[in-house]
Amino acid sequence: MIVLGVDPGTHRTGYAFLESKNGRIRVLEYGVIRCKATDPLPLRLEKIHRELKALMTVYSPGSLALESIFFAHFPQSALILGHARGAIMVAAQTMGIPVAEYAPRLVKKATVGTGSATKERVAIMIQSHLGLKLPPTPADAADALAIAFCHLIQAQRAL
Repeated sequence: MIVLGVDPGTHRTGYAFLESKNGRIRVLEYGVIRCKATDPLPLRLEKIHRELKALMTVYSPGSLALESIFFAHFPQSALILGHARGAIMVAAQTMGIPVAEYAPRLVKKATVGTGSATKERVAIMIQSHLGLKLPPTPADAADALAIAFCHLIQAQRAL
């Protein structure tokens, strides 16, 4: 089973493809889609949609794991993040890929064991869980790995 984990954003969208096979999880690819802050929002959304769809074509994930909306101190930021999430969901939907959403606290708990872990601790634990030589960077990519990892852990528990 291949899962795509995504940490949505309109400036940086982290993505990660993990494969679970015979009880082992391995990293296929991870990284960040970067958009220019000066570009209009529709252009950034189109780039995120296009690049993620191209990656989905390469890896054919069986599911997309996405961080759910969390309380934001700035409502405008939450609305803009919602646009990015929508572009990501549409990319998956047009390819027939089901979408699962996970709260940030659940992702941290599945990765670290506590829902209040720091981003640095999540990256270190993902490094350990996935056998990476170094903690993954940038944080958006590390978060995407954690979201995909959380999805695979949840899927194993459901069996």
